[in-house]
Amino acid sequence: MTSTIAPEKLMKYFAITREALALAKANVNDERQIHADDALDMVERYVSDAEYFQASGDVVNAFAALNYAHGWLDCGARTGLFNVKNSRLFTVDDE
Repeated sequence: MTSTIAPEKLMKYFAITREALALAKANVNDERQIHADDALDMVERYVSDAEYFQASGDVVNAFAALNYAHGWLDCGARTGLFNVKNSRLFTVDDE
């Protein structure tokens, strides 16, 4: 078991989360716009927190914030806030 997070791993998860966020923003379910906007706001706040923690040298909390951000994205995808079908970025089935 490792007790550190490699910089490469952190960068990988920043990239994946940002890619998923962009896809979610581009595919909001119009019928659930208000809820999707709320979820996207939370994602953006957690990504911002991750950037802050990274800049402060706190990679563990940066990684944790990215995991929370991506959890919000996955929840939005699973509950239909975002019309996405990409199992590489979300916990959904591909079409």
